[in-house]
Amino acid sequence: MPILGDLEHAVMDVLWARHAPTPVRDVHEELARGREIAYTTVMTVLDRLAKKGVVARQLDGRAWLYEPARSRLDLHVATVNEALDGLTEEERSEVLRRVVSEAPLVAAVGDA
Repeated sequence: MPILGDLEHAVMDVLWARHAPTPVRDVHEELARGREIAYTTVMTVLDRLAKKGVVARQLDGRAWLYEPARSRLDLHVATVNEALDGLTEEERSEVLRRVVSEAPLVAAVGDA
């Protein structure tokens, strides 16, 4: 699973917020509320996400509809696993120990 860039994450946030396959037009409209972005840019990002296996797409007439292929949590787990892939078992354990010890949410839950 590839690590995603900022725009890819923004596109995924739109798709995760919806519970149905979504056309490019709707993703573009949502993103354009907060930034200047071309329709073709959104179309290209969705196409690349489909090729990476991050989104699933289906043809509906002449329009592609997109939906997440994985949940937000599954995508982040896959990203962490990919980042840890080249490390030894000891290095992986150390990275995970540090992440858990430095995570504000984990520390707050542990104090409760």
